[in-house]
Amino acid sequence: MNLEGRLIANRYEIIKKVGTGGMATVYKAKCHVLNRFVAIKILRDEFTTDQEFIKRFNSEAQAVASLTHPNIVSVYDVGNEGNLYYIVMELIQGKTLKEVIQDDRRIILEMVC
Repeated sequence: MNLEGRLIANRYEIIKKVGTGGMATVYKAKCHVLNRFVAIKILRDEFTTDQEFIKRFNSEAQAVASLTHPNIVSVYDVGNEGNLYYIVMELIQGKTLKEVIQDDRRIILEMVC
């Protein structure tokens, strides 16, 4: 499904697809209420009739929204419009983890105690 140009919740205008995963597709969008760019994670079509996937998707939104850390994106909104289930998050510019791995770069982790 091509969502580019679609307005979700009368607020988020889908700009372009950023990436896909096993469960959802992520898009760059413009929030017309707060005038900022956001990322919207949308549950893939094949899972919108599966109550177990919808439950997992909503659980993920609640889990991430309860966390606060500089290395974790902030969740701004969650909802559904018909059979379109979405999570609105902070948009981070830069390479994806997949791109970093493909570039064969090292990832250095710092432990904070």
